[in-house]
Amino acid sequence: MPTYTVTVANLSLTAEQENSIAGAITESHHVSTGAPDFFAQVLFNAIAVGKHFIGGKIYRTSHVFVHGLIRAGRSTDAKSNLVEDIAKRVAEIAGLKPEDVWVYLQDIPAAQMVEFGRVLPEPGAEQEWLRGLSPEKLRELKDAGS
Repeated sequence: MPTYTVTVANLSLTAEQENSIAGAITESHHVSTGAPDFFAQVLFNAIAVGKHFIGGKIYRTSHVFVHGLIRAGRSTDAKSNLVEDIAKRVAEIAGLKPEDVWVYLQDIPAAQMVEFGRVLPEPGAEQEWLRGLSPEKLRELKDAGS
């Protein structure tokens, strides 16, 4: 599963904003990569006030960082579209200027990832991999997606 960690500094998101950001990131990932939407997971963290530094000094401007770990094998265009779409949508939802949302994407070879007790498939081989999940787990995942 692609894992996106959203970290906020000098900002508190409402539950509604978190839900909207999670949905936007999930949709962006699905549209840009073609992976099932229920593969995406989004985690939220907050940096305590006074713990964000730029240039060695406390930085007080509201900021959102999105770090995405995804399976390697996507085109440069797909990844560029993905990070740009996430940045735009997160800024809108969080009520920030685009320059205050930073998005980082990191590729990890599928062979170096284990989820649900199994090494992940290469992009495009998800359906075969999904058939190896228990019916209960597959139902749980599909219920989480659209």
